[in-house]
Amino acid sequence: MQFLFKFYQRITWLSLDVVLGAMSGMLFFARALRTELAWQEYILLGMAVWCIYTADHLMDARKLTLDHAEDRHHFHLIYQKHLVVILGIVGSIGLVWAILFFGFTHELFFGIGLGIVILIIMLAVRKLASKQVRLKELSSAIFYVIGISWLPWYETPSIDYTWTAFALTIFYMGLAYLNLIMLSSIDTDSDKEAGFSSIATIIPQDKLHLRIRQMAISLMIFALIGLLLVESFYRIFPSLILIMLLMHYLSFFKTGLIPEQIRMRMEIAFLVPALFLLL
Repeated sequence: MQFLFKFYQRITWLSLDVVLGAMSGMLFFARALRTELAWQEYILLGMAVWCIYTADHLMDARKLTLDHAEDRHHFHLIYQKHLVVILGIVGSIGLVWAILFFGFTHELFFGIGLGIVILIIMLAVRKLASKQVRLKELSSAIFYVIGISWLPWYETPSIDYTWTAFALTIFYMGLAYLNLIMLSSIDTDSDKEAGFSSIATIIPQDKLHLRIRQMAISLMIFALIGLLLVESFYRIFPSLILIMLLMHYLSFFKTGLIPEQIRMRMEIAFLVPALFLLL
């Protein structure tokens, strides 16, 4: 079991669990919007997500020293030269593959533009971290969901746009935001030690935990209401969000778990759409 934990820990440090979760989220929106995406589009999304998250961790790692506690940032500090090379290779392959697959179309230019905007916002949030620290988790959640859902939205005829699909997108943003503030909470000590700013470094833990509990319960109640109100075709989607919310809530508030175990369980929650929708 210890070997499996260490193995999965390295997967999380490399953000591969986030990549799989993003691809699962794209499948969620593709099915909700009744559109079929090619397998290449899922792989290209995964490559883009990995590049963005790895670049983010490498920028964070530059602030650390080698005596910092062993975690994902320490991992990126030790192997930063190797990861920079791999990042360049993956980014280059992804760009060439996207050009070959999409051609010089709106999909290509929007995808590249979105990636650039996300990188600019990441840099801006770092500059404003001490003044607008709440922007970090909120902006990350919004752009994460935009990133995994824009292609299904783009390829779906506007006649198929429904209030249910819009509501599911907002709910998914709420889930992503809840995930990020939970992660900020469990990383509070390491963030303070490294000098990082997050919502958990400015709000006392007891107050933050209360807000997390209130937000999680509110989202679960809305998901239950949505489950009762939507048409039968859509009922699977608020059900999946409800399951993911429950997994987050039970993992975060379960006593006896170390931060890495909580993180792993919450990241696994984002694989739920793929597990159910591919059956």
